Amino acid sequence: MALGLFVTPQRFLISSWAPQFREVPERHALSATPSAPPSLEPRTEGGLSIRDVLDCGCDVMTCCFNDEGTLLAVGLTNGTIQVYQPADSTFLYQLNSSETLQSSLPVTSLRFQHRDNRERHCLLLATYASGCVRVWHVAGGRSLCCVQEGGGDSARGRGRQTLSLSLSPSGDRFITAGSDCQLHLYDTETRQRIHTCRASHSMSLMDGHRFRVFAVTFHPEKEDEFISGGWDNTVQFWDSKQQHSVRKLSGPHICGDALQIDPSTNQILSGSWRKERALEVWDYNSGEKVTEISDDQDGHSLIYSCHWLGADHMVAGGSESNVCRVIDRNTKLSLGRLVDLPGGVYSTAVCSAGQCEGLIAASSRDCVYLLERTTAPTTHYSDRENYRSQDALLPLREYSSHAALF
Repeated sequence: MALGLFVTPQRFLISSWAPQFREVPERHALSATPSAPPSLEPRTEGGLSIRDVLDCGCDVMTCCFNDEGTLLAVGLTNGTIQVYQPADSTFLYQLNSSETLQSSLPVTSLRFQHRDNRERHCLLLATYASGCVRVWHVAGGRSLCCVQEGGGDSARGRGRQTLSLSLSPSGDRFITAGSDCQLHLYDTETRQRIHTCRASHSMSLMDGHRFRVFAVTFHPEKEDEFISGGWDNTVQFWDSKQQHSVRKLSGPHICGDALQIDPSTNQILSGSWRKERALEVWDYNSGEKVTEISDDQDGHSLIYSCHWLGADHMVAGGSESNVCRVIDRNTKLSLGRLVDLPGGVYSTAVCSAGQCEGLIAASSRDCVYLLERTTAPTTHYSDRENYRSQDALLPLREYSSHAALF
């Protein structure tokens, strides 16, 4: 049964709706994401430049900067985590264990723990398609803790695949989401589960998720409030003291790290894996839509990942057109693009502090592209003719294979 698949570019990871495992020929696995012709090299247009390219040797599923902007963690489809120094792109550490090597299942989400003056080391939280949540001592390369949420062989459809995580503003708690529609809340220090949020059994209420959840994020200024989204076309609003969601908004079809909250405006940015209304902005308090951002006329972008970029911009990447865009928040038009990529953009991240503040990381296939905004003539890339006319002036796993589902 096609319904319920979590798919990487290399293999199908079958959920409990389809209890089987099978390898997929490369040509079939990659056909869901149109690839750029081999003769084209990734390049930027407009006020964006490629500062460096990290060749990770394996398809990238997720990436994340630490709060200080001194580290970039990259999660791969084979279960390995690589850590780089973004200031000069130096490779620093590789994180894996005998269990992650044996399962060889993707890293699905990464978050650095908040540091304070008492902490001399850096810890990294990671979730895996195997249903595992690990805490890594980055410099020591050691797994300090493993919480097994899967309860079985997730690769063969028996048990939960953990797909996303988020840290509370204080860092005292974290929450995970996955294929079983439930959200688990943990104490960061003890790593003990303290609460589980889920929908009620009532079929007349939509007070939780009814399908797998690909994104969860705490409100940056509210310790007890978080939101989540996935395949059931809802964004659910939660209070950590309640078992069921307190309200919802309908619309976004979220398939990756594509749910972000801007505390300065109290607005939600959502990215949907679909051709229409792929990028939308919502008011957090009312749940009403504020605006939506149109596609470039150069092609649709089915969104896997999006982030706020400072007060005036946003970043979004996805598949079909295989583009990462920097978008002006006021005009809602693209100011710069990373184009001619070999595959879909599964993940993006924005460095929010330090020497590399404003640096953008965007992954496609086995590479992470480090992007900088540049001073360029003010050109909004809103139609095909603009792209073509500007070319002379420029120096020039999908996370999930949804084509089979729709």
